[in-house]
Amino acid sequence: MNDVTAPAPVIDTEAERYIGKPVTRANIHRLAQGRGQYVDDLVLPRMLHVVYLRSPHAHARIVRIDAEAARRMPGIAAIVDGREMAAVCAPWEATLKHLTGMRSPPQHALAIDRATWQGEAVLAIVGQTRALAEDALDAVTVEWEPLPAAVHMDTALDAATPVIHPALGSNLCFHREIDTGGVDAMFEQADVVVEDVFRFGRHTGVTLEPRAVLADFAPTDRRLTVHHSHQAPHMMADLYARQLGLHEADVRVICRDVGGSFGIKVHAYADDFATVALSVMLARPVKFIADRLESFVTDVHAREHRVKARLALARDGRMLAFQIDDLTGIGPYSMFPRTSAIEGNQVLNITGGPYKHDHYKAALDVVFLNKVQTSQYRGVGHPIACAVTEGLVDLAAAKLGIDPLELRRRNVMEDDSYPRKGASGILLEGLSHQACLDRIETMMDYQALRREQAELRAQGIHRGIGIAALIELTNPGPAFYGVGGARIAAQDGATLRLDPTGIVHCATGVGEQGQGTETIFAQIAADTLGVPMASVRVLTGDTAATPYGGGTWASRGAGIGGEAVLLASRQLRQNILELAAAHLKRPAEGMQIARGEVSCLATGEVLVSLAELGRIAYFRPDLLPPGFQPELVVTRHYAQRDYPFVFTNGVQASYVEVDVETGFVKLLRHWVVEDCGRVLNPMLVDEQIRGAVVQGIGGVLYEECLYDDNGLMRNGSMADYLVPMACEMPDIEVAHIETPTRTSQLGAKGAGEAGTAGAPAAVLNAINDALQPFGAHVSDQPVTPDKLLRALGRI
Repeated sequence: MNDVTAPAPVIDTEAERYIGKPVTRANIHRLAQGRGQYVDDLVLPRMLHVVYLRSPHAHARIVRIDAEAARRMPGIAAIVDGREMAAVCAPWEATLKHLTGMRSPPQHALAIDRATWQGEAVLAIVGQTRALAEDALDAVTVEWEPLPAAVHMDTALDAATPVIHPALGSNLCFHREIDTGGVDAMFEQADVVVEDVFRFGRHTGVTLEPRAVLADFAPTDRRLTVHHSHQAPHMMADLYARQLGLHEADVRVICRDVGGSFGIKVHAYADDFATVALSVMLARPVKFIADRLESFVTDVHAREHRVKARLALARDGRMLAFQIDDLTGIGPYSMFPRTSAIEGNQVLNITGGPYKHDHYKAALDVVFLNKVQTSQYRGVGHPIACAVTEGLVDLAAAKLGIDPLELRRRNVMEDDSYPRKGASGILLEGLSHQACLDRIETMMDYQALRREQAELRAQGIHRGIGIAALIELTNPGPAFYGVGGARIAAQDGATLRLDPTGIVHCATGVGEQGQGTETIFAQIAADTLGVPMASVRVLTGDTAATPYGGGTWASRGAGIGGEAVLLASRQLRQNILELAAAHLKRPAEGMQIARGEVSCLATGEVLVSLAELGRIAYFRPDLLPPGFQPELVVTRHYAQRDYPFVFTNGVQASYVEVDVETGFVKLLRHWVVEDCGRVLNPMLVDEQIRGAVVQGIGGVLYEECLYDDNGLMRNGSMADYLVPMACEMPDIEVAHIETPTRTSQLGAKGAGEAGTAGAPAAVLNAINDALQPFGAHVSDQPVTPDKLLRALGRI
């Protein structure tokens, strides 16, 4: 016997590797050719259209509605008021048990007796076409009794401000405090204290596809199908079943192509419930498509905060303590089911987050206002927390005479110090602040940029450099919503199936809203199974065909949904190899799968294709050994349980030019170093980061929902609400540090929101850096030319 073992040949399968490569979106050709299927593309037999009569007042009593003339108009199928609707759809209260003391009154699908914000629906008009329904809407007359409105959050708790819900006794929705102890002492003994008041303008997501619902109730078997432009189909199936008295198993929610979400479409809106209830009442399909004007007064708003903040430091720049007092104004009701308190709650949790101070004191007041409801929007609290933290850091750097980049380097948590807790008590697994700071300094050639800034300043050109370090929570666990009683899945599942032709089908509860989710899942499945990506089909967004899951929010798609795909793919691969072993009568351990074929691990010889194995398993199992049953369908689930969240981190820098004569800000360049764990597709991650940065730029420079003193929105149209466009976008350079999370085998964290989280702080700091020679400073977002000129004392 020869005792010399020949080395096994190296099989080059690198060409079949997809994870980590910039793979083009799998659905790009279909969408680019106009083959997308959005809710408004769907037409069902006997379909009706609903429009809603909405309150023109911020707060008013409904004295009388006269809809008789409208009912007689041609093509009108029904006109339904709040009381009729309440007989079908139960009201809801949007609170979470772990937010101790949180309050919100019951909310109805259509207002009864009283409207509490401009845009609240009070009457549904259902017609054969939308045009006919809108004609009938114009024929309805409503007698209103305007009531005093609570409009300004600064005075919402004052005795002179009307209480929106008298049964609650005040306009306070939620209060929370954090106090690590010793904070006052730290401020007393500090060598330097800096403080500021930061204001953030209320704004909203402007999705390309407005909110859309098409409900179809079949009374014969009491089954409900809802086509929805939404992020969380299983959540909505549960809510529709509970509010309408149906079995969840009889409710199907389908979210095919969704034209942008940004968190705006992760909530349950009153008009969603009303539309579905109308289908139940009329036993016909009913479609609601919000127009752009409706969207401004119904889509959730976010970010209306006033934060009083201060930072204590030693003379050497060591941070000693942060203290903040956050006041945020929401709508007249907390938003269902995720609540309107989560944004402020996250501001408290992550302010000061990147830094290793031990002392932290924070207070939060969430107050009801007669404005559009607020809730989660891309970044959820992070842009506020980051702007406050990094604004204070820059103030401290200027006061201490320490370079802003150096001050951050002295205070960030060390990369080798994890796991650890932040000052607010948050658990942090593994971050890379030091590596990110080093990388961005090199990327932007920081010292050369400072020299250029000084040279141009001498010529009367005022440029500024702003830096922002950040943390972002992703991959949430059950401690986020489940602990509060909200039925929002913390886990996700994936089902992988090999069909008789060798094609792999992947079904998952995480959906696609334009961020490339389907591509990521196809990469994971193809890479793990050893098949070409062209052989993978991905199905998402259908509660009748996908495993139960939480959907797309908090940047959880790749980290949670992707992990489920990985686990299912690994098991399916093993099952395929066991099938090949049974068919070929050779050990599974000596075989591999590559390019959709099973080959010998030692020689590389192709033994059998997956298509042939599929044919045998499905059509000729008689060729397999007795007692062997091939299993070519695998389902696996995953929930991240090690931490409440898996945090990502990064640093951003912005270079701007301020025209001190006009107050205009020109964005020159923007840099991002992001650590989102294992990068699965660098092209898609970079797209996500750039898009998120642009939304952050919108918040810091352009976007704001403006209200008058009566609570009426003044700029609720695309003619008046400013968003960044191509000419406002700077060059955005992106780089990555990879610190894979150990909470999963895939190692991926989230990447969807960090750009939005850090961009406002970086731009704001850059503007203030440019203003330093004038002794001017701004901390009120958005930073408009008017605000800049006032800060400069020129108006």
